[in-house]
Amino acid sequence: MAVKEAWGSRIGLILAMAGNAVGLGNFLRFPVKAVQNGGGEFIIPYLVCFFVMGLPLLFVEWGMGRYGGKFGDHSTPFILNNMTKKNFWKYFGVFGIFTNFGVIAYYTYIESWTLAYVFESIKGTFVGMDIQAVGNFFNEYVDIKSDGSIFNWPMKAIIFFTITLAINIYILSKGLSGGIEKAAKIAMPLLLVFGLFLAIRGLTLGKTGECVGCDSNVALAFIWEPSLNGLWNFKTWLEAAGQVFFTLSVGMGTIQCYASYIRSKDDIALNAVSAGFMNEFVEIVLGASIVIPIAVGYLGMDWVMENAGFMMAFKTMPFLFDNWGATLGIAAGVMWFGLLFFAGVTSSLAMGTPWMGFMEHEFDWSRKKAAFVFGCIVFVLAIPPIVLFQQGVFDEYDYWSGTVSLVVFALAEVIIFGWVFGIDKAWHEVTHGADIKIPIIFKFFIKWVTPLFISVVFIGALIKPNGDQWADAWNSFSSGNGWIFDNGSILNQIFRFNTPSSELKWFVEGSPTSLFFVDMSRLLLTLTFLFVCYLVFIASKKRKNKIPVEHK
Repeated sequence: MAVKEAWGSRIGLILAMAGNAVGLGNFLRFPVKAVQNGGGEFIIPYLVCFFVMGLPLLFVEWGMGRYGGKFGDHSTPFILNNMTKKNFWKYFGVFGIFTNFGVIAYYTYIESWTLAYVFESIKGTFVGMDIQAVGNFFNEYVDIKSDGSIFNWPMKAIIFFTITLAINIYILSKGLSGGIEKAAKIAMPLLLVFGLFLAIRGLTLGKTGECVGCDSNVALAFIWEPSLNGLWNFKTWLEAAGQVFFTLSVGMGTIQCYASYIRSKDDIALNAVSAGFMNEFVEIVLGASIVIPIAVGYLGMDWVMENAGFMMAFKTMPFLFDNWGATLGIAAGVMWFGLLFFAGVTSSLAMGTPWMGFMEHEFDWSRKKAAFVFGCIVFVLAIPPIVLFQQGVFDEYDYWSGTVSLVVFALAEVIIFGWVFGIDKAWHEVTHGADIKIPIIFKFFIKWVTPLFISVVFIGALIKPNGDQWADAWNSFSSGNGWIFDNGSILNQIFRFNTPSSELKWFVEGSPTSLFFVDMSRLLLTLTFLFVCYLVFIASKKRKNKIPVEHK
């Protein structure tokens, strides 16, 4: 029989919610996106997206979660089902469970890199290494072979992944207050302390003399000097909106699950605002003050503009820290990879809760059983992106479960909350018991602006033109030559318009191609989605077969 879950304290809930939002993307994705989209040109669209899309989505998901909790619903399929009274909506709620499986399969792998790098930093592995050697260390760690081998079995990486996954499963098995809340109370303060130290170092680094223009202040000016140019760039708006999705962890079902365990009269408005602004502080203040300023301080702005990417955290930062001397460099490495690990684990724990809530309350599973099975499923899903790291499987997981699924589910839930459930009932749900007064403009945002924003993001991703050249694509289409799709557009990903038919082969001379592995990963993700749909179907039948107590 499942144990009744509850949060132990409000501060614990807020820290857990903030930990859900504060993840690897705050420190790795945001600064890179800022650099790639013009620095100060990116900040204004980003902040606008946060207020007109991010905060409203937080209110929506908190409101949906608390509403579902009143009826004993702790998973998005039945929260949506109860709000709409239409059976088909609950299958949109499947995204709130499936997405977490797809994301955590590769997210925990990245998380395990940070744990491994903490140990390597403590050992002094990176002391004296040049930047090329640091990059080679990472390649060897994930076993990227120069001979083009298809299968890679990076045993050290797999061991650290298994340890990291086991830590997550153990904490999940302890429940909300005994596991996730305790972890958040430890991880979030340490993350902030480590982040503040590194940010202050980045802010005060100044000129290092390593090159002409090696000055951290150049990076800070680039990022923080506001520019209105980004307001007229559709690509910048899409990138900013996408970053808001990632950074707030909306569209995943985790917030609804967390919120479903609070009391019906508990404030959700202040909780949503507190968690949202804590995430923004970590991202904008800390995230923007570490990687880019320190990199510019030693390598210059031109180098950063050419090489800015997710892998800088592992292929560049250990080299940069070594410039501070052996002792401080080791300490900085431990703090950097330590804060990344804490950011990662608080987010991955949140990804496990929708499954936990679903299985505990729909199938009466114990916490330990639900956590153990979750870990087994994640382990199986994680093997392909680990051993086929170079074959595009890792990116395929991220694209479909970490990008497309988020937008689809977020659009569905905001339509349900503001239109199907009804904006007046929705606004009452958000403001009921609130300790703060939410500006009435957010009611307008929830019904009109936020759905429109998400729709634009979705359509933009669906038909994204090559090189983001919208005018060229439109001219080509209007002249009868067809739309010029970008390789990353959803339609091109599905139909592969840009891939020559000669390359659409699963096997060449008896050996599987990358296309084969990519398609098999899609099949695996599809089967996972259908598996969750089947569980929802079975759970629905169980609910119908239950005889009300008063009728026994």
